Amino acid sequence: MDIESIGAKLTNILKSIFGSRNERVIRSLWPAVATINSFEPDMQSLSDAQLGEKTKQFRERLKAGETLDDILPEAFAAVREASKRTTKMRHFDVQLIGGMVLWWPL
Repeated sequence: MDIESIGAKLTNILKSIFGSRNERVIRSLWPAVATINSFEPDMQSLSDAQLGEKTKQFRERLKAGETLDDILPEAFAAVREASKRTTKMRHFDVQLIGGMVLWWPL
């Protein structure tokens, strides 16, 4: 056995225990998806006008010092609800992860 094959085997063992970097990153985003999902009942109870007003509220919160990361779960929930109402399609949880991956530096 040469050093390269030993290194490859060790890498495979470590990946099987800890997962690949991609798997670890995705696993770390699932709690944010749970937070987004927790907003769903609140968003469903809003009228169309109230849901539209969320954009203004998000802007005000940003001006008050909150960060985009602070409002991201609620904003994603609002977008998901708006999509359900306008296109009759609901974003899947994995699509939320895709959006977070595009936003958050990983």
